Amino acid sequence: MSSPLRPLGTSDLHVFPLALGGNVFGWSADEQQSFAVLDAYAAAGGNFLDTADVYSEWAEGNEGGESETIIGRWMAARGNRSDVVVATKVGHHSRFKGLAATTIKAGVEESLRRLGTDHIDLYYTHFDDESVPVEEIVTALDQLVKDGKVRAVAASNISPERLRASLDFAEAEGLTRYVALQPEYNLVAREKYEGPLLDTAAGAGLAAVPYYGLAAGFLTGKYRPGRTVESVRARGASAHAGTARGQAVLAALDEVAEAHGAEPATVALAWLASRPTVAAPIASARTVEQVPALVAVADLKLTDGELARLTAASERA
Repeated sequence: MSSPLRPLGTSDLHVFPLALGGNVFGWSADEQQSFAVLDAYAAAGGNFLDTADVYSEWAEGNEGGESETIIGRWMAARGNRSDVVVATKVGHHSRFKGLAATTIKAGVEESLRRLGTDHIDLYYTHFDDESVPVEEIVTALDQLVKDGKVRAVAASNISPERLRASLDFAEAEGLTRYVALQPEYNLVAREKYEGPLLDTAAGAGLAAVPYYGLAAGFLTGKYRPGRTVESVRARGASAHAGTARGQAVLAALDEVAEAHGAEPATVALAWLASRPTVAAPIASARTVEQVPALVAVADLKLTDGELARLTAASERA
Protein backbone atom coordinates (compact mmCIF):
# COMPACT_ATOMS: atom_id res chain seq x y z
CA MET A 1 0.00 0.00 0.00
CA SER A 2 1.41 3.35 -1.05
CA SER A 3 -0.96 5.65 0.81
CA PRO A 4 0.54 7.49 3.77
CA LEU A 5 -0.97 7.33 7.21
CA ARG A 6 -3.54 10.00 7.98
CA PRO A 7 -3.57 12.31 11.01
CA LEU A 8 -6.46 11.51 13.34
CA GLY A 9 -8.15 14.83 13.98
CA THR A 10 -6.11 17.12 16.20
CA SER A 11 -4.29 14.24 17.91
CA ASP A 12 -0.71 13.12 17.31
CA LEU A 13 -1.98 9.74 16.11
CA HIS A 14 -1.50 8.75 12.48
CA VAL A 15 -3.62 5.94 11.10
CA PHE A 16 -4.10 3.76 8.04
CA PRO A 17 -7.19 4.86 6.05
CA LEU A 18 -9.03 1.65 7.00
CA ALA A 19 -9.54 0.68 10.64
CA LEU A 20 -9.77 -3.08 11.14
CA GLY A 21 -12.83 -3.91 13.20
CA GLY A 22 -12.24 -6.34 16.04
CA ASN A 23 -15.87 -7.22 16.75
CA VAL A 24 -15.50 -10.61 15.02
CA PHE A 25 -12.43 -11.68 17.02
CA GLY A 26 -13.47 -14.31 19.53
CA TRP A 27 -16.90 -14.52 17.93
CA SER A 28 -17.11 -15.58 14.27
CA ALA A 29 -13.30 -15.75 14.04
CA ASP A 30 -11.40 -17.87 16.56
CA GLU A 31 -7.92 -16.90 17.79
CA GLN A 32 -6.05 -18.61 14.95
CA GLN A 33 -8.26 -17.02 12.30
CA SER A 34 -8.03 -13.65 14.03
CA PHE A 35 -4.22 -13.79 14.10
CA ALA A 36 -4.20 -14.57 10.36
CA VAL A 37 -6.49 -11.62 9.61
CA LEU A 38 -4.41 -9.30 11.79
CA ASP A 39 -1.22 -10.46 10.10
CA ALA A 40 -2.69 -9.85 6.63
CA TYR A 41 -3.90 -6.37 7.61
CA ALA A 42 -0.52 -5.44 9.09
CA ALA A 43 1.31 -6.80 6.05
CA ALA A 44 -0.72 -4.42 3.89
CA GLY A 45 0.40 -1.46 5.99
CA GLY A 46 -2.55 -1.38 8.34
CA ASN A 47 -1.98 -0.07 11.87
CA PHE A 48 -5.42 0.95 13.23
CA LEU A 49 -7.34 -1.62 15.30
CA ASP A 50 -10.84 -0.97 16.63
CA THR A 51 -12.27 -3.01 19.48
CA ALA A 52 -14.31 -2.64 22.68
CA ASP A 53 -14.47 -4.17 26.14
CA VAL A 54 -17.90 -5.64 25.30
CA TYR A 55 -16.72 -7.57 22.19
CA SER A 56 -18.08 -10.26 22.08
CA GLU A 57 -20.15 -10.60 25.23
CA TRP A 58 -23.21 -11.44 23.15
CA ALA A 59 -21.81 -14.77 21.95
CA GLU A 60 -22.70 -17.91 23.88
CA GLY A 61 -19.98 -18.79 26.37
CA ASN A 62 -18.32 -15.37 26.19
CA GLU A 63 -18.11 -12.77 28.93
CA GLY A 64 -16.81 -9.82 26.94
CA GLY A 65 -13.23 -8.79 26.37
CA GLU A 66 -12.44 -11.70 24.06
CA SER A 67 -11.49 -9.37 21.21
CA GLU A 68 -9.17 -7.28 23.40
CA THR A 69 -7.53 -10.45 24.70
CA ILE A 70 -6.89 -11.79 21.19
CA ILE A 71 -5.46 -8.46 20.03
CA GLY A 72 -3.26 -8.32 23.13
CA ARG A 73 -1.93 -11.82 22.51
CA TRP A 74 -1.29 -11.01 18.86
CA MET A 75 0.69 -7.86 19.70
CA ALA A 76 2.71 -9.77 22.29
CA ALA A 77 3.42 -12.60 19.84
CA ARG A 78 4.47 -10.21 17.07
CA GLY A 79 6.26 -7.70 19.31
CA ASN A 80 4.64 -4.84 17.44
CA ARG A 81 2.83 -2.82 20.10
CA SER A 82 4.61 0.41 19.14
CA ASP A 83 3.51 0.00 15.52
CA VAL A 84 -0.19 -0.35 16.29
CA VAL A 85 -2.83 2.28 17.11
CA VAL A 86 -5.26 0.52 19.43
CA ALA A 87 -8.74 1.95 19.92
CA THR A 88 -11.13 0.46 22.45
CA LYS A 89 -14.28 1.56 24.25
CA VAL A 90 -15.95 1.74 27.65
CA GLY A 91 -19.52 1.97 28.85
CA HIS A 92 -21.41 -0.91 27.25
CA HIS A 93 -20.05 -4.01 29.00
CA SER A 94 -22.59 -5.49 31.42
CA ARG A 95 -20.11 -5.23 34.30
CA PHE A 96 -18.98 -1.72 33.35
CA LYS A 97 -22.22 -0.13 32.22
CA GLY A 98 -22.53 3.60 31.83
CA LEU A 99 -20.04 6.42 32.12
CA ALA A 100 -19.75 7.25 35.80
CA ALA A 101 -16.18 8.22 36.66
CA THR A 102 -15.72 5.07 38.75
CA THR A 103 -16.93 2.92 35.85
CA ILE A 104 -14.54 4.54 33.39
CA LYS A 105 -11.65 4.11 35.82
CA ALA A 106 -12.43 0.42 36.43
CA GLY A 107 -13.12 -0.27 32.75
CA VAL A 108 -9.82 1.08 31.51
CA GLU A 109 -7.87 -1.11 33.94
CA GLU A 110 -9.58 -4.23 32.63
CA SER A 111 -8.96 -3.22 29.01
CA LEU A 112 -5.28 -2.53 29.71
CA ARG A 113 -4.94 -5.94 31.35
CA ARG A 114 -6.57 -7.82 28.48
CA LEU A 115 -4.62 -5.89 25.85
CA GLY A 116 -1.39 -6.54 27.73
CA THR A 117 -0.29 -2.93 27.43
CA ASP A 118 0.33 0.09 29.63
CA HIS A 119 -1.61 2.51 27.44
CA ILE A 120 -4.53 2.71 25.03
CA ASP A 121 -4.03 4.96 22.01
CA LEU A 122 -7.65 5.99 21.49
CA TYR A 123 -10.34 5.50 24.15
CA TYR A 124 -14.01 5.92 23.25
CA THR A 125 -17.11 6.34 25.32
CA HIS A 126 -19.08 3.58 23.59
CA PHE A 127 -22.58 4.93 24.20
CA ASP A 128 -23.32 8.24 25.83
CA ASP A 129 -24.79 8.04 29.34
CA GLU A 130 -27.05 11.05 29.77
CA SER A 131 -27.54 10.25 33.46
CA VAL A 132 -23.95 11.39 34.00
CA PRO A 133 -23.02 15.08 33.52
CA VAL A 134 -20.56 15.71 30.71
CA GLU A 135 -18.35 17.40 33.29
CA GLU A 136 -17.86 14.12 35.14
CA ILE A 137 -17.17 12.14 31.96
CA VAL A 138 -14.70 14.63 30.51
CA THR A 139 -12.88 15.01 33.82
CA ALA A 140 -12.55 11.23 34.22
CA LEU A 141 -11.18 10.85 30.70
CA ASP A 142 -8.78 13.73 31.21
CA GLN A 143 -7.39 11.99 34.28
CA LEU A 144 -6.68 8.85 32.25
CA VAL A 145 -4.63 10.94 29.84
CA LYS A 146 -2.80 12.67 32.69
CA ASP A 147 -2.03 9.24 34.18
CA GLY A 148 -0.57 8.06 30.86
CA LYS A 149 -3.11 5.27 30.48
CA VAL A 150 -4.75 6.81 27.41
CA ARG A 151 -3.23 8.94 24.64
CA ALA A 152 -6.40 10.42 23.13
CA VAL A 153 -10.14 10.26 23.77
CA ALA A 154 -13.16 10.02 21.52
CA ALA A 155 -16.93 9.51 21.56
CA SER A 156 -19.36 7.14 19.87
CA ASN A 157 -23.16 7.15 19.75
CA ILE A 158 -23.61 10.64 21.14
CA SER A 159 -26.01 13.47 20.33
CA PRO A 160 -24.80 16.74 18.79
CA GLU A 161 -25.88 18.57 21.93
CA ARG A 162 -23.94 16.37 24.32
CA LEU A 163 -20.93 16.37 22.02
CA ARG A 164 -20.93 20.18 21.88
CA ALA A 165 -21.34 20.42 25.66
CA SER A 166 -18.43 18.01 26.19
CA LEU A 167 -16.17 19.96 23.87
CA ASP A 168 -17.14 23.29 25.40
CA PHE A 169 -16.45 22.08 28.95
CA ALA A 170 -13.08 20.60 28.00
CA GLU A 171 -12.04 23.83 26.30
CA ALA A 172 -13.26 26.05 29.13
CA GLU A 173 -11.44 24.02 31.77
CA GLY A 174 -8.31 23.25 29.77
CA LEU A 175 -9.01 19.49 29.85
CA THR A 176 -8.44 16.80 27.25
CA ARG A 177 -11.03 17.11 24.50
CA TYR A 178 -12.37 14.55 22.09
CA VAL A 179 -10.35 14.18 18.89
CA ALA A 180 -12.58 11.70 17.08
CA LEU A 181 -16.14 10.51 16.72
CA GLN A 182 -17.40 7.05 15.79
CA PRO A 183 -20.83 7.31 14.16
CA GLU A 184 -22.85 4.79 12.19
CA TYR A 185 -22.30 5.92 8.62
CA ASN A 186 -22.33 4.27 5.20
CA LEU A 187 -23.96 4.50 1.78
CA VAL A 188 -27.31 3.19 3.06
CA ALA A 189 -27.21 4.89 6.49
CA ARG A 190 -26.36 8.56 6.17
CA GLU A 191 -29.07 10.25 8.23
CA LYS A 192 -27.63 9.63 11.70
CA TYR A 193 -24.40 11.45 10.95
CA GLU A 194 -25.01 13.96 8.19
CA GLY A 195 -26.49 17.09 9.70
CA PRO A 196 -25.92 18.58 13.16
CA LEU A 197 -23.56 15.81 14.33
CA LEU A 198 -21.28 16.13 11.31
CA ASP A 199 -21.42 19.91 11.55
CA THR A 200 -20.37 19.79 15.19
CA ALA A 201 -17.54 17.37 14.47
CA ALA A 202 -16.30 19.39 11.48
CA GLY A 203 -16.41 22.66 13.41
CA ALA A 204 -14.33 21.17 16.21
CA GLY A 205 -11.81 19.46 13.92
CA LEU A 206 -12.85 15.95 14.98
CA ALA A 207 -12.05 12.97 12.79
CA ALA A 208 -14.85 10.54 12.01
CA VAL A 209 -14.15 6.81 12.21
CA PRO A 210 -17.47 5.36 11.02
CA TYR A 211 -18.70 1.95 12.12
CA TYR A 212 -20.86 -0.32 9.94
CA GLY A 213 -18.82 1.04 7.04
CA LEU A 214 -20.11 -1.86 4.92
CA ALA A 215 -23.61 -1.92 6.45
CA ALA A 216 -23.02 -5.26 8.22
CA GLY A 217 -21.72 -6.71 4.95
CA PHE A 218 -24.48 -5.54 2.60
CA LEU A 219 -22.16 -3.24 0.68
CA THR A 220 -19.84 -6.12 -0.20
CA GLY A 221 -22.46 -7.05 -2.79
CA LYS A 222 -22.93 -10.56 -1.43
CA TYR A 223 -26.46 -9.94 -0.20
CA ARG A 224 -28.95 -9.64 -3.04
CA PRO A 225 -32.62 -10.61 -3.47
CA GLY A 226 -32.99 -14.37 -3.81
CA ARG A 227 -29.45 -15.11 -2.69
CA THR A 228 -28.77 -16.95 0.58
CA VAL A 229 -25.50 -16.23 2.39
CA GLU A 230 -24.35 -18.23 5.40
CA SER A 231 -23.19 -15.61 7.88
CA VAL A 232 -23.95 -14.49 11.43
CA ARG A 233 -24.59 -11.06 9.88
CA ALA A 234 -26.89 -12.22 7.10
CA ARG A 235 -30.09 -11.01 8.71
CA GLY A 236 -28.85 -7.46 9.25
CA ALA A 237 -27.23 -7.18 5.86
CA SER A 238 -30.17 -8.64 3.97
CA ALA A 239 -32.51 -6.02 5.41
CA HIS A 240 -31.21 -3.57 2.81
CA ALA A 241 -31.42 -5.96 -0.13
CA GLY A 242 -35.12 -5.51 -0.84
CA THR A 243 -35.22 -1.71 -0.55
CA ALA A 244 -35.17 0.70 -3.48
CA ARG A 245 -32.26 2.53 -1.91
CA GLY A 246 -30.31 -0.69 -1.41
CA GLN A 247 -30.82 -1.77 -5.00
CA ALA A 248 -29.85 1.66 -6.34
CA VAL A 249 -26.67 1.65 -4.29
CA LEU A 250 -25.71 -1.86 -5.40
CA ALA A 251 -26.22 -0.92 -9.05
CA ALA A 252 -23.97 2.13 -8.63
CA LEU A 253 -21.35 0.11 -6.76
CA ASP A 254 -21.33 -2.54 -9.47
CA GLU A 255 -20.88 0.09 -12.17
CA VAL A 256 -18.01 1.91 -10.45
CA ALA A 257 -16.34 -1.31 -9.29
CA GLU A 258 -16.32 -2.68 -12.84
CA ALA A 259 -14.70 0.51 -14.13
CA HIS A 260 -11.82 0.09 -11.67
CA GLY A 261 -11.59 -3.70 -11.60
CA ALA A 262 -12.31 -3.40 -7.89
CA GLU A 263 -14.59 -5.08 -5.38
CA PRO A 264 -17.89 -3.34 -4.43
CA ALA A 265 -16.69 -3.28 -0.81
CA THR A 266 -13.60 -1.30 -1.78
CA VAL A 267 -15.70 1.23 -3.68
CA ALA A 268 -18.16 1.61 -0.79
CA LEU A 269 -15.30 2.28 1.60
CA ALA A 270 -13.66 4.70 -0.84
CA TRP A 271 -16.88 6.72 -1.03
CA LEU A 272 -17.01 6.82 2.77
CA ALA A 273 -13.34 7.79 3.04
CA SER A 274 -14.02 10.74 0.72
CA ARG A 275 -16.73 12.24 2.93
CA PRO A 276 -16.11 15.33 5.08
CA THR A 277 -14.35 14.60 8.41
CA VAL A 278 -13.86 10.85 7.69
CA ALA A 279 -10.32 9.71 8.49
CA ALA A 280 -10.77 5.93 8.39
CA PRO A 281 -13.90 3.80 7.98
CA ILE A 282 -14.10 0.64 10.09
CA ALA A 283 -14.62 -2.75 8.48
CA SER A 284 -14.04 -6.23 9.84
CA ALA A 285 -12.82 -9.43 8.23
CA ARG A 286 -13.54 -12.93 9.42
CA THR A 287 -11.11 -14.57 6.98
CA VAL A 288 -7.83 -13.63 5.31
CA GLU A 289 -9.58 -13.73 1.94
CA GLN A 290 -11.74 -10.77 2.96
CA VAL A 291 -8.82 -8.50 3.84
CA PRO A 292 -7.57 -7.41 0.37
CA ALA A 293 -10.87 -5.75 -0.58
CA LEU A 294 -10.77 -3.73 2.64
CA VAL A 295 -7.17 -2.50 2.56
CA ALA A 296 -7.44 -1.70 -1.17
CA VAL A 297 -9.34 1.44 -0.17
CA ALA A 298 -5.95 3.02 0.56
CA ASP A 299 -5.10 3.08 -3.15
CA LEU A 300 -8.48 3.46 -4.85
CA LYS A 301 -9.14 6.99 -6.09
CA LEU A 302 -12.65 7.61 -7.37
CA THR A 303 -13.42 10.43 -9.78
CA ASP A 304 -15.72 13.29 -8.85
CA GLY A 305 -18.27 11.85 -11.23
CA GLU A 306 -18.12 8.42 -9.61
CA LEU A 307 -18.48 9.90 -6.15
CA ALA A 308 -21.48 11.91 -7.33
CA ARG A 309 -23.02 8.78 -8.88
CA LEU A 310 -22.74 6.89 -5.60
CA THR A 311 -24.02 9.82 -3.57
CA ALA A 312 -27.05 10.24 -5.79
CA ALA A 313 -27.85 6.53 -5.62
CA SER A 314 -27.66 6.58 -1.84
CA GLU A 315 -30.15 9.47 -1.71
CA ARG A 316 -32.76 7.72 -3.84
CA ALA A 317 -35.96 6.88 -1.99
